Amino acid sequence: MTDAPSTPTEPVAAENNQPQLRILTQYVKDLSFENPEAPDSLRGGSAAPAIDIGIDVQARTLSENTFEVVININGKASRDEKVTFIAELSYGGVFQLNNVAENEREPFLLIECPRLLFPFARRILADTTRDGGFPPLMLDPVDFAGLFRQQLAKRAAAVPGADTNGNADPATSN
Repeated sequence: MTDAPSTPTEPVAAENNQPQLRILTQYVKDLSFENPEAPDSLRGGSAAPAIDIGIDVQARTLSENTFEVVININGKASRDEKVTFIAELSYGGVFQLNNVAENEREPFLLIECPRLLFPFARRILADTTRDGGFPPLMLDPVDFAGLFRQQLAKRAAAVPGADTNGNADPATSN
């Protein structure tokens, strides 16, 4: 008699039906950095610039269970009415979703997938602004669930009677 726990040789059926999310690849789709006032913008002693950040998430279907998700981050810094720098990053990933019902896909694609991509996009943007001669632009964590809810509210306002439960086609999400 052994004290070792027995392990089943076949997976439990319930586990096979659990939603599965796999990252197949991730990549920089587009990256742009402009420093239009250089070298004047890099002089010390100047006041800190005002920084505006915009974040958008898009998803599109590549095949039955494979999707591309792209985070678009736009940062613009201004000081005294002059643009100090502009940084734009589109960071994408290809994801495979298994055992996810069609009406549950959009939240996976627009909340969970960008949540996995964001730390990498954040680092790239920080490195880019640092390499441009500025302190690294360190983005705060993003509430992708909140962004998703805002997107649903906009969609409902644009189309009276629209479904606000996230049951839209992810290929048309912006």
